[in-house]
Amino acid sequence: MRVSDGSRVSMSSGLSPSAQSPQPQPQPQPQPQPQPQPQPQPQVSASASVRSPLSDVKTDAKTDAEAGWPGGGGLGDRLPDFVAALDGSAVRLGKRSIIALSLTSVAGVMMFFWPLLVRVKPSGLQHGADAPYIFVAVLPVLVLIVLAQISEGGMDSKALAMLGVLSAVDAALRPLGAGVAGIETVFFLLILAGRVFGPGFGFVLGCTSLFASALLTAGVGPWLPFQMLCSGWIGLGAGLLPRRVRGKRELAMLIGYGIVVAYLFGALMNLWFWPFITGADVPYYSGQISYAAGAPILENLHRFLIFTLLTSTGGWDTGRAITDTIALITFGPAVLAVLRRAARRASYDPIRSSD
Repeated sequence: MRVSDGSRVSMSSGLSPSAQSPQPQPQPQPQPQPQPQPQPQPQVSASASVRSPLSDVKTDAKTDAEAGWPGGGGLGDRLPDFVAALDGSAVRLGKRSIIALSLTSVAGVMMFFWPLLVRVKPSGLQHGADAPYIFVAVLPVLVLIVLAQISEGGMDSKALAMLGVLSAVDAALRPLGAGVAGIETVFFLLILAGRVFGPGFGFVLGCTSLFASALLTAGVGPWLPFQMLCSGWIGLGAGLLPRRVRGKRELAMLIGYGIVVAYLFGALMNLWFWPFITGADVPYYSGQISYAAGAPILENLHRFLIFTLLTSTGGWDTGRAITDTIALITFGPAVLAVLRRAARRASYDPIRSSD
């Protein structure tokens, strides 16, 4: 359709803006999107507190030192941390466990020493009447200590599994020595496990391993509860040894501890039956070494020490000390490394919260 120039001008002037040719619009410049800043990952340092299924060990030594207390804070609130700082164990020892262990130890000491405080009629029974009751009393105490540690987060399924494994291994080691000439193969592993896992774990391990070994070797008798308590104290003491000692000094400390407890174990195991024997006589010694009913405590203690020196110290107890020394020198470093590696893998995985 041809249109005149005037009409073209008129039509072009009358066109609406929408009908006109579109003018190029400036394109909006894309706004730069802020890049997400990487969130700093929490770094776990050596001074951080690590909570775990097996332990609650506080390693911030600087903060504790500034507080003037190994665990920081007051005695009542920081008692478990004080014990953890003292032994550095993989299994935390809480307030209930401390109370249970203390009461058990006091009762155990009285079980050994009460004949020196009360007039006893010597007989050949040697605790034959009261040993079953003592045994029945010891087992619930062990359960109480384990439950106390579980309720306080010090012992979980991994710790219980480790307790069962070490008890079985220790029970299997005992028949290798069978107590001949004082050769005891059960104490070196107990000392090392108590050193790594702590006093509460060591006490329970000592009791359970002796109980299991007695079942394997038909060694159940009136002496068993006393052996269980003595072995429990050995594991407990190993867990309370200074934790800062490492290397050769640590091995020397454990060897010295093994020698001391070898003689103490022999003395206590003599004390459980000594007041009940009559007419004890030792060649080449004409003095009195038997228990004297109603005699002063110091006199009976003097007789008991002579009895122990002449009957067990030079033989059975020395053989036990030599066995502990050889076993700790030969297997101590390797077993310590294995137990500590197992403790780290089992216990030093931080618990992740559900937040």
